[in-house]
Amino acid sequence: MIEIEVKIKLSDPTLLREKLQRMGVELIHPRHFENNILYDFRDQSLFRKNQALRLRTVNRKAKLTFKGPLRKSRKFKIREEFETSVQDERSMRNIMKALGLIPVFTYEKHRTVYRKKKLKICLDETKAGDFIELEGERNEIVRFSEALGFQKSDFIIQDYIQLLKAKTEDNKKDVKI
Repeated sequence: MIEIEVKIKLSDPTLLREKLQRMGVELIHPRHFENNILYDFRDQSLFRKNQALRLRTVNRKAKLTFKGPLRKSRKFKIREEFETSVQDERSMRNIMKALGLIPVFTYEKHRTVYRKKKLKICLDETKAGDFIELEGERNEIVRFSEALGFQKSDFIIQDYIQLLKAKTEDNKKDVKI
């Protein structure tokens, strides 16, 4: 499946939730906690090919996701994505270890998932800030973001790993000795 998405940094998530309610979006999954672990080989071959393998856990349910390399786009994050449910997270971690995969990055977030027709709308609370993530067709993403009062210039195509690492670097710069 081809995934097309953007993130937009939020200054007021409460106001955005109110806007979403007025727009009649459907709540798919109430606010929940997610633990995300990225895996790679010791030689970082997935990272070097701009690919990702993620094990996500939500309420004792796990999903394994493979993300292919990014496709060229200045405004949208576009990549192939394959995802499957994992019955036994511990066994999955052991399988990946036996294959030579190691955990390379872990991040957590709270997420609320909505839907408007075919558009998936996620409100994410992370250590890098609060974001809305829009996933669907390009024209749906643009139309919906404009209805919310955003512009294409607000689109972020970085992933949470990049955003979290950038936030960590910013925090290091703020430390005065």
